[in-house]
Amino acid sequence: MTESPSIRPLAALTRADLERLIAGYTSTAKYTVSKIETEAHVTLQLGLVPLPAPYVKRFDPIDDETVRRYSELARNEFSPGAFDGDRLVGLALAERHAWNNSLWVWEFHIAETHQRRGLGRKLMEALIEKARAAGFRIVVCETQNTNVPAIRFYRALGFSLEGVDLSLYSNDDTRPEGEVAVFMKYRPS
Repeated sequence: MTESPSIRPLAALTRADLERLIAGYTSTAKYTVSKIETEAHVTLQLGLVPLPAPYVKRFDPIDDETVRRYSELARNEFSPGAFDGDRLVGLALAERHAWNNSLWVWEFHIAETHQRRGLGRKLMEALIEKARAAGFRIVVCETQNTNVPAIRFYRALGFSLEGVDLSLYSNDDTRPEGEVAVFMKYRPS
C-alpha cells in the first residue's frame, strides 16, 4: 500500500476489477454440517474440524450477466469500495431488501495484497454504518461452511451465524466434499 487506503462509493466496476477481487479463498478447517429430522424435532449441527490439507476455492470466471448486475449494484449507496490511490482493492456489493428491511451483501472481497491489514474491517464497518443510518434492521452475508476465515472475520465484527441452507448450491451440498451455505447476520441498531 502506498498510503492509507480510503473507503468511498463505487462509481463503476470493470470485469477486470471483479475477476481480480472475487478470486477465491483458502481454509485449513471447515464446519461439518449434519441434520437429524424426526416428527418431533429437527436438529442442525455444525462442527469445526481441521482439514488434512488446505481447502482451496477458486471462483469461476464472471459471466456477462453478473458483470451487468454487479455494475448496477455498484451504483447504489450501499456498495462502498476500498481504494489504494485510484486502484480498487476491496468492494462490498450490497442491496436493499425493502420487504424485510434488510441489507444483503452479495460480494465482500479484499485484494490478497491488502488482506490482514484492517482494510476489510474498515470497509465492513463503513457498510454497517450506512445500514445503521438508513435504519436497516439487519445486514446479511452469505458464505460457505468451508470458508472458515470469512466466518471468523464476520464473527469478529459482531455477526452471528443464523442460517444454513442445505441445498443452495446443488442438491448434494451436504456430501463430504460439498459446500453448504451459511448466513451471517448483524443487527446495526
